[in-house]
Amino acid sequence: MRLRLGRPDIADLADRFDTPAADGDLSVTFLGVSSLLVDDGETAFLTDGFMSRPSLLRVAVGRLSPDRERIDATLGRLGFGGTGRDLAAVLPVHTHYDHAMDSAVVAQRTGAVLLGGSSCANLGRGAGLDPAQIAVVSPGQPQTFGGFTLTHLVSEHCPPDRYPGTIDEPVVPPVRTSAYRCGETWSILVEHTSGRSALLQGSAGFVEGALAGRQAEVAYLGVGQLGVMDEDYIRTYWAQTVETIGARRVVLTHWDDFFRGLDQPLRTLPYAADDLDVTLRIFTQLAGEQGIALHLPTLWRREDPWAGL
Repeated sequence: MRLRLGRPDIADLADRFDTPAADGDLSVTFLGVSSLLVDDGETAFLTDGFMSRPSLLRVAVGRLSPDRERIDATLGRLGFGGTGRDLAAVLPVHTHYDHAMDSAVVAQRTGAVLLGGSSCANLGRGAGLDPAQIAVVSPGQPQTFGGFTLTHLVSEHCPPDRYPGTIDEPVVPPVRTSAYRCGETWSILVEHTSGRSALLQGSAGFVEGALAGRQAEVAYLGVGQLGVMDEDYIRTYWAQTVETIGARRVVLTHWDDFFRGLDQPLRTLPYAADDLDVTLRIFTQLAGEQGIALHLPTLWRREDPWAGL
């Protein structure tokens, strides 16, 4: 933790929230942290699905359980669950609480398959999810859902990982935050029958060369903790993701303060945990040099990151 007080002022970043709005069926909707709803009007899937967003005090000293009221409210607003549409899949990018705590409940509410590694499967088992809705992926093996092909590729969590290791037994909430160990970390490659493609990178970590030979027009990059890393690491992260896949547009995620609910306006993480100003300064330079569009996503808005590419 650093001693610098305050946080970047989101009002100063207003011009960054310019990811194109979606006019057609294919869209991506940002739900905070690295939760992304990807939808083509017929099939939809969700990364993470973290909707409970417990307070800092509860995370630090309490026990965590999915907040079903908040989950149902979010799904209802999106038109899923209950009498709404079903999701095809829920894909945690790793199994820390701020990514995967709600994933199994979201799958229960929507009929989705919970798709990830063995740690993710143990979250599903602990939640009593129907075994038919739990699937363990093989790295590099494509999975098809409607018009989407999803490929999980091995990645790493951004250092430091405060809760490393795998989840080897079912997790039955309420539990301490430390029960949500990182587990397997993924880069997820999305390809659609329309020809559109995207990389969903939930954590600002990488495995050198893991994305070699892969291509995607758009990169959704998690930047949590990135701003407190040294500049060489930040530039290498960009090179190992954006440059490697040949992305032409980058949208940044995991910059928001996830200790407050989605019913409140988003704010950035405090300087004690991250420094979005540093990340944006370096990424803006790299994007400008390479002719790549750089954006922040707008909460709840259906956006089309492929528009104009």
